[in-house]
Amino acid sequence: MDAMARFDVVAIGNAIVDVLASMDDEFLKEHNMPKGVMTLVDANLAEIIYGRIAGVGRECSGGSAANTAVGVAALGGKPAFIGKVADDKLGSVFREDITKSGVHFSTPCLENERPTARCMVIVSPDAQRTMNTYLGACAKLSRKDIDEELIRQAKIVYMEGYLWDREEAKDALAYAVELAHKHGRKVALSLSDPYCVNRHRDSFVSLIKSGVDIVFCNEDEILALFGVNDPEEAFERCKTLCELVVVTRGEKGAVAVKGEERFEVPAEPIVKVIDTTGAGDLFAAGFLTGYAQNRPVSECLQMGALSAAEVISHYGARPETPLRDLIDRKIKANV
Repeated sequence: MDAMARFDVVAIGNAIVDVLASMDDEFLKEHNMPKGVMTLVDANLAEIIYGRIAGVGRECSGGSAANTAVGVAALGGKPAFIGKVADDKLGSVFREDITKSGVHFSTPCLENERPTARCMVIVSPDAQRTMNTYLGACAKLSRKDIDEELIRQAKIVYMEGYLWDREEAKDALAYAVELAHKHGRKVALSLSDPYCVNRHRDSFVSLIKSGVDIVFCNEDEILALFGVNDPEEAFERCKTLCELVVVTRGEKGAVAVKGEERFEVPAEPIVKVIDTTGAGDLFAAGFLTGYAQNRPVSECLQMGALSAAEVISHYGARPETPLRDLIDRKIKANV
């Protein structure tokens, strides 16, 4: 991979301010929130929920691809992010937070339209997360926001599948793939959510076949993509999907399929799962950082598993221990 590239990963996704609050199940019932599910809400409901939790919640830059970019920075990598915020208070929160985290973010603000997106993450006592998302400004990401110079300067272009719900964003991702090919860059795609896969199965497959090199997904998402119930059947079909398919399996660890080769890693043991927010995002960060460093696939999987284990051991999708030191210590110990 190009050692002279300025960035290891440029991530493209929804620019969302995460507002995390610990609440009991009664709060979910009171607001008719399906537990453990991500629900899109309108501006009015977003304001109501935000008003209830703003005083007790923590605010930080979020969104799946943005979480991955911050994870890459925490691992000592060099990430950039492309996403849309408004010129408002939460837009400033997002820009300041992600920049302080070590991520290059230069996408211009959306002017005089929708407010910045926010995701109210309600964490239950059993560590389940229930998300209420208002997309706002981030829904206006378009082709003109895809910076060709950033694509050219990055080893890997990483795209968030959630964007596939909107035509403008679909066009933006297709353009990003086109630019990545033009400049000889690798393209990675996260399938994001099984409901998202079910909505867009055929067009996801077409996008992958058009030039995606690496697919990230969990077991439910890969089963949904192929319309099968048996994980082994799905892994078999991964052989011809693209160059590399990485599947997380919760407590069963993770699998990577590269043609006829198959790599597996167990889940990292932790004392207690506190909050699963960002687990898949940080797994992708670990794997991509290793991949950008030309590490073996088995080592990339281990980096992903270690990063995911760290983030689910506390609240929020941001690592609280130096991931680079953790990776160096653990992987060297196993060599």
